[in-house]
Amino acid sequence: MELRDIHSFMEVANHNSFTKAAAHSYLTQPSLSKAIKKLEEELHVELFDRSTRHLRLTDAGRIVYQQGQKALVALSELDVLLDELKDITAGEIKIGIPPLIGTLFFPDIARRFNQKYPKISLELVELGAKLIGELVEDGLVDLGIVVMPTNEKKFNIYPFIQDEFVLYLHEDHPLAYKHSVSLNQLQDEKFILFSKDFALHDYVIRACEAKGFSPAISYQSSQWDLIVELVSSKLGIALLPKSIYEKQTNSNVKIVPIENSTLLWKLGIITKKGAYHSFALKELLKMQGKEIDIKE
Repeated sequence: MELRDIHSFMEVANHNSFTKAAAHSYLTQPSLSKAIKKLEEELHVELFDRSTRHLRLTDAGRIVYQQGQKALVALSELDVLLDELKDITAGEIKIGIPPLIGTLFFPDIARRFNQKYPKISLELVELGAKLIGELVEDGLVDLGIVVMPTNEKKFNIYPFIQDEFVLYLHEDHPLAYKHSVSLNQLQDEKFILFSKDFALHDYVIRACEAKGFSPAISYQSSQWDLIVELVSSKLGIALLPKSIYEKQTNSNVKIVPIENSTLLWKLGIITKKGAYHSFALKELLKMQGKEIDIKE
């Protein structure tokens, strides 16, 4: 059994598609098929159910996937351990981060860290906050930045940034020039939300339900700038963190504070409890002002 065959299998499993895996890994579809066929013959099992329209892991495939994850994580730590043994401040940190948080905060993090440790690269994995926790738990990223609260039993948690939610709406909207609005005033509005993979999706819905109504959702998107563009096109309103406003460029979009609001966007940095923390990871956490005491 060869490591590259395991890696090929993991790529296909992650993308549920030979085509997407080939594009992502720069391998050809025939080479991926050959590697997986070889693996199946060596293990005497079928790894994928090919009888349906969409590729799915078999029971055996799920076991191989889980063990493959452990093997790849262990091997990825090998270079880090040897580099630290040789006192080389080089390496890579994989950071799981939702696109919105990445846009607002990652450039500054990367710039400051690169100034101090130019030999350490930061790799960004952008997904919804719900999925980021799974990546941290599975050891596929070293740290994640997520919307709080999160699972304290699984993760080391370091508070990061806090911001307030405000109402984004077109300048022609009747509420655009109010000093503030209450959530109750929005119950007849059409809401534009983040997609369901994003923690802000559930957050906005819960906030509205707490006021006695379910928001009417007109559009959902994984991109904050598209959400603002939809607001700019008079297709709905959005509840978003205030810090986005400085990044967006639509002059006809206005923001209005939420009256007596307890809606706060609380972000936290998370790492997996009990996992190995490299020199580079510790330094990144310290740079963010998060002095840590982790038993390894």
